[in-house]
Formats: sequence, C-alpha cells, structure tokens
Amino acid sequence: MPDLHASTLDDVPVQADDKTRPILTIAELRRLMREGRQSLIEQFRTSSASLPAANRLIRQLARHVDDVLCQLWEQSGLPKGAALVAVGGYGRAELFPHSDVDVLLLMPHDLPENGAGDRDGQAQRERVEAFITACWDIGLEIGSSVRTVDECVGEALADVTTQTAMLESRWLCGSKRLFEQFRRRTCEVLDPADFLVAKTLEMRQRHTKYEDTPYALEPNCKESPGGLRDLQVVRWVAGAAGLGSSWSEMASKGLITRFEVRQLQRNEGLLKVIRARLHTVAQRREDRLVFDLQTAVAESFGYTSTAERRASEALMRRYYWAAKAVMQLNQILMLNIEERVNGLQDAAMRPINARFYDRGGMLEVASDDLYEKDPHAILETFRTYQQTVGIKGLSVRTLRALYNSRELMDGAFRADPENRRLFMAILQEPRGHTHAFRQMNNTSVLGRYLWVFRRIVGQMQHDLFHVYTVDQHILMVLRNVRRFFIPEHTHEYPFCSQLAAHWDQPWLLYVAALFHDVAKGRGGDHSDLGAVEVRRFCRDHGVEREDARLIEFMVKEHLTMSRVAQKEDLSDPEVIQAFAKLVKDPRRLTGLYLLTVADIRGTSPKVWNAWKGKLLEDLYRSTLRALGGAQPNTDAEIELRKQEARQMLALHSTLPGSQDALWQTLDLNYFARHDSGEIAWHARSLKRLADTDRPVVSARLSPVGEGLQVMVYAPDRPDLFARICGYFDSGQFSIVDARVHTTRAGYALDTFQVITPQFENAYRDLISMVETQLGLALNDDGPLPEPSTGRLSRRVKSFPIAPRVQLRPDERAQRWLLSVSASDRSGLLYRIARVLAQHHINLQLAKISTLGERVEDTFLVDGSALQHNRSQIEFETQLLDALA
Repeated sequence: MPDLHASTLDDVPVQADDKTRPILTIAELRRLMREGRQSLIEQFRTSSASLPAANRLIRQLARHVDDVLCQLWEQSGLPKGAALVAVGGYGRAELFPHSDVDVLLLMPHDLPENGAGDRDGQAQRERVEAFITACWDIGLEIGSSVRTVDECVGEALADVTTQTAMLESRWLCGSKRLFEQFRRRTCEVLDPADFLVAKTLEMRQRHTKYEDTPYALEPNCKESPGGLRDLQVVRWVAGAAGLGSSWSEMASKGLITRFEVRQLQRNEGLLKVIRARLHTVAQRREDRLVFDLQTAVAESFGYTSTAERRASEALMRRYYWAAKAVMQLNQILMLNIEERVNGLQDAAMRPINARFYDRGGMLEVASDDLYEKDPHAILETFRTYQQTVGIKGLSVRTLRALYNSRELMDGAFRADPENRRLFMAILQEPRGHTHAFRQMNNTSVLGRYLWVFRRIVGQMQHDLFHVYTVDQHILMVLRNVRRFFIPEHTHEYPFCSQLAAHWDQPWLLYVAALFHDVAKGRGGDHSDLGAVEVRRFCRDHGVEREDARLIEFMVKEHLTMSRVAQKEDLSDPEVIQAFAKLVKDPRRLTGLYLLTVADIRGTSPKVWNAWKGKLLEDLYRSTLRALGGAQPNTDAEIELRKQEARQMLALHSTLPGSQDALWQTLDLNYFARHDSGEIAWHARSLKRLADTDRPVVSARLSPVGEGLQVMVYAPDRPDLFARICGYFDSGQFSIVDARVHTTRAGYALDTFQVITPQFENAYRDLISMVETQLGLALNDDGPLPEPSTGRLSRRVKSFPIAPRVQLRPDERAQRWLLSVSASDRSGLLYRIARVLAQHHINLQLAKISTLGERVEDTFLVDGSALQHNRSQIEFETQLLDALA
C-alpha cells in the first residue's frame, strides 16, 4: 500500500479492497471535499437567514463529509472488522461550516506499539496512521481516537466528556456489529444520576467562565449561558435517563409542554442560524459574536443600520432575548430531569403559606394555575423568596408557571395598587434584593412589571468601558449598592460601608440604581430622561415627596461626581464650593457618592482603580466640610499639612529644618495639591538636593494601594514632561494621575501615579528599576524618541471615538483648560506631551481618566502659543493628528 504520509504521492491512487466506488487520488478527494463544501456554503450564503436553510446546510455538510470519509476508509485497506464512528457534534449529523470533525476508529483488537508485534499488526497500525494523515491531507481537520470496545468502556468510566461523545456516536462505515457492541456496552456503564451530576457541575463551571450571564457584549453563541451548549446538555442528560433525545420525545414523556417545545425550537433555530452565519462571515471556526463581526453577521440577516439603531444592535438584541429564553428553559428542564432521575417528584413539602411550599429548599407554587387565579401572587413569589429562610431558588413548577404567565402582566397588572404595594415591599425588605431582582429579570417579571426596564433588556452599550448590556449593568450596580449594607462585604468598600451604616432607608438607593441608566438608547441625555421616569415611578408608588426628590436628584446627577473628581482640580476651593452648592446637603452628597462608587464598579473590572476611589473620597470629604459651613481657609489648611509633614519627617529621624530650603521655593499651589504624606516624602527624598543639577527620581508603593507613586525633581525644560511620559510608555506603565509643579527656583517637581502588570510580587525590583532607568532617560539631551505604535484593540476598531480637543481659558483667564477625548492606545499620553513640548506649552496639572479603552484627560496649561489665534489653531490641529 502506498505511503499516505508522503505529500509527493498526492496523485498516486489509494488501493482499495472494495471496488464498488472508483478509486480516487488524495488530490481528487481533496478537490471533492473542497468543492462540495464550498458549494453548500455558497448556497447558504445566498439564501435567507432562516432555520430551514441553516438545518439544510449543517445536515448536508455532515452528509458530504460522511461520503468523503467513507470513500477514504474503503480505499485505506483497514481491517474488515473495524468500524468508523462519528462522535460529538458530528455524531448528531450536524456540521457547521468550520466545526471540528470528531471520529472514533473502533478496532476489533489492540494495535501493537510501534516496532512491536507481528508484520500484520504493524501493517494495520500503518494503515490507521495513513488514514488519519490522509484525512488531514484532503482538508478534514479531524479529531481522532483509535480504541477497542474495552478501551472505550474504560474511558467512559473515567471521563464524563468521553461518555458524552459516545452518547452521540453514529456509525459511518465498517463493521456494524462492532459498533452495536460498542453502543451496548458503553450504555451499560452510563449511570443517569452520576451523569446528571457531572454534566450539571460541568455546566456551572462553563457558566462561571462566562460570568454567569448571556449578556456579555461579545457572547459565545455555543458556550455562553443561553447558548447552544445549554440545549445540548438537556438532550444529553435526558437521553441518558431514557427521557428522550429530542424535544418531541421529551414532550411525549411529559417532561416538557408543547408550548415549551415550540419555544425551544424557535430559539434553538435562531442560535443555529447565527452560528452558521458567523462561521461563513468569519471564514473560520468562530463562535464568538465579536465586535468586528457583529455588523457583517447582522447584514447577512438583512438588518441595516439607521440613524436610531445599528444593524449589529438589532441582531444582538434578538440574540440576547433568545439566550435569555434558553437559560429559562434550560433551568426548567434540568430541574425537571433531576426530579425524575432522583425520584423527587413526591418529595415532602413544607407549607409556607396558602400559596407556596418549601420543597427541598425550592419555592414551589401550591397549584399550577396559581398565577392565573390570582396574578398578585406573581410578585408575592419574590417577596416570599426574600422572606423565607432556607429557600435557595424557585422550583421547576414555579419557574414553569411564571414562564407561562407572562401575558398576564399587562397594563392593568402594572397599574394595580396591590401589585405596586408588593413591588415596594420587595424593595423595602431588609435582605435578599440581589437574588430576588436577578430572578425577576431572568423570569421576565421585572421587565413586564417595569415596562421602562423592558426596553433596555439586551440593550448594548456602544462605548469602550461597559462590558455588560444595560439591564445587566443596572443589576450589577444594584448588587454593589446592596453590598454596602452587608457586614460580610465591609472589606470590599470600607468607607462606603461606614457611610451605609448610618443610612436609614437603603431602598432609596435601590430605586436610584434601578433607574440611573434606564433611559439609555433613546437619544438625548439619559440622565434627564431617567429622572423623568423615576419621578413618574415615585408618584405612581406613593413615595413621599422628599424621598422622591432625593431619588430624582441621584438619577439626574449620577455622572456628575465622577466627572468633577476625575476632571477638575480638587485643590481649588471654588470647585468644591460649586459642587457643594449643587448637592445642597450631606444626605444628598452621601447618596450620590454611594451610587457613584457602585456605578463605576459596575461598568467593567478595568474601569475602577484605587486612585479613582481616592479622588471620589477626597471630593466627598472636602464637600462635606463645605456643607458643614466651614469656610475654606487655605492658609490654615496648608499650615496644618506642613505641621503634619514635620511630624512625619521627625519619625524618620530627619533633622529639624532640613526641609526649609526646599519649602521656600514652593508656592501655595504645591501645598494645596499634595497631602502631608506626599509633602514629607518629597522633603525626605530631596534633603540636601534642592539645588542639584541632575534629575532626582524617587519611587514608592502607592499609598492608595495600587501601583507606584513616582517623584521627579529636575531643572525644568520644555520637553521634561514628554520625556517622563516617553519612559513610562516604553516601560508599559499606565499613568493614572500626574501633578506637575514648577518651583520658584526653576525646578520641576512632578508626581505620578502609575500602574503596571509587571513585577506584581517584586516591587522592590520595580522601584529600583524605575529610579535608575527614568533618571538615565532624563539625562538624555537628544531628540524625543518616536512614540510606540501599539495595535488598536478590536473594541476600539469596532467603536471608534472621533478625537476631540477643547481649549478654553479658566475663570481667571490666566491659564487654559485643555480637554482631550479619544480612543486609548499605547503611547497616547506621550504623543500629547510631545505636542505640548513642541509648542513650548507649560503643563501645571494633568487629570488622567481612562474609561475602559477611552481616555478623557484634562490638562491645566499656559504658554505664549495659546495667546495668538494662529498658533493656537496650529497647536490644536497637531494635537488632533496625534490623537488620531
């Protein structure tokens, strides 16, 4: 037999024992495989985006691969007693355009090791290896295993994944008797109860990997919660338990209703069409609806972008609704199968009240038609869930009753006074809010009752820092607020928990959290529109006037505090006074602060950092003092900071008065912008160095608990800030804050907060490296190096931000406020600094704000170039070029 490993033998025909088919060369089989596959995909590409078209494609692709594999098998001279078996998804006779092809070569006896055994055994091994290699040569990227029946049984006993693959096995060619023996024996070792437990745990792990939500902005339509895999798991465990392997078979066994069958078929069909379209658009195996493919997939469905809505947004909303339905149905079916397998249908039930039972820790309705008889019981379900100790979820019977009662929640239901009373009672319960509201959203009750909330379910957020859809972000913010009031989470938000302990009505914050982003996606200012919606809610639900005004204020101003903290100079008393005038009293300040922290931490794990937390806390404390009637006394505040700094210096055995030479060169702005700890650190680092002619660099662990704080003291020059930024750029440091000061003696005294993923557990080495290398970089008098050219992330490419530069004089008309907004990229701050240096513009303060992959930076600058229209326009033009 010719060696199928040799690529030079592509045109040599493979010998076949079975002469019923024409003998084809490897090259001919490769062409047959490619042309047949391309023809099927092209037919699908030009067809409508419908389930019949998708089903036809995945079935015909499987059949096409069947034919080619069987042709190759017949020509490969494998033993008559062997069999070729399709497993996994291919075993279901379903192949998406770029899915793996998993096969099992079932052998009648063990193959010898290489170099061992008789000549016939070695020949069989060579034929098996040649067959597998030939599969790859003809363009089939197969996943293959070679086993005997005994080996398959052993693998099935040891590994649930192998059990699953064998459960979906399908005979292709070879010995049917051996295949039937394999099926019988592997089924015998399958224990339905153990299999159910294993697949349930496996599903939970997978859900955890995808953050337990179907609403990720780039979901995996196969693996994410609510994806195709969740439906496959139901089929596997039902089939293993003898309850049917198709939806119709499960319905005939009483496992699901005919209505649920229709819902399953409809939503599974959409997911299949999306996955098939995704493969054809990407031209590779890609199951993630990533940003750069969403628009193309949407357009393949016939969606088009309009002024109000992108094509991708329409597709993703449809996907999220289908995934949510799949999650609901998966939960119902898995619980139902668990009851059947474990014989829990007749489990003892403890009555809670006339309407609900505790059934093994699950809340169960007293009758299947409870909600039809009394729709008030729908909301009472979740209040009972909150109130009853030991209840950990809703039973399958309750979930099914809720799923089938959605149409009962109409306008009359929402306007019913008793339902409004129950909803307020849920908000005002002392515990259980996070789980109750998530259950309400998962069962569609929240969106049915709060119709305004329904509009943002599955609503994408087209920005670079939110990683959740609007409804999931809102529920994350609600969770964060709730944690402020739970002692077990005090370590996460110590200051917030301290403030929450003195807040007497937590439900006011819960309402604000529910409504703060509820008007997104409508156009216009969502804060103003949300304030209108929450005002209407408070009126309809009988909220007292003062409480309603507080909630409306928090919703309307929920972005203000973060903007002031991150973009304005908190050392300026006028900034604090203006903010204090807006919030009016300490209660409104505290409520806004708690909502702001919860909101920022609910956008993305990347957005929050310790420095932002410090800025917000500093703004809160300064404003609270102003609200207490304390007039700003800059001289007294600075004297207090100096005194505290002297005490800290004494603790470090610093000689009294050693700081005077430095302090005499510093003005009030320096002392106003640095706390006593930083003032003492600078003085300690610069003792006897106040008139040095060489740069001094000192670094330490940041006092705010993240990254490093770096001080640079050097004779001032126009390109100094640019050189510092250039070093941090080349070292892959992210600058989160920069405070720039020029002394009366002409020295720059700059302080930076930087973070880096490097040296997480080796900060001593990192500090030493920064102090040495940055000092060397600042001694360089050559031209400024070119900025690094980092690649743009996929999110930035998909959601580009038009660079924006705004330059305006401050209120005293002495300095200029430069605001910059752009997509983040490697070296961006350095690019800005280079333009400042080229135009000899002096930097006095930098507020660096990174929101995911968008930057919103503010700089306080001055310079002669800003005093003339022509040079100012030239500067702004170059800055826009640098940002682009």
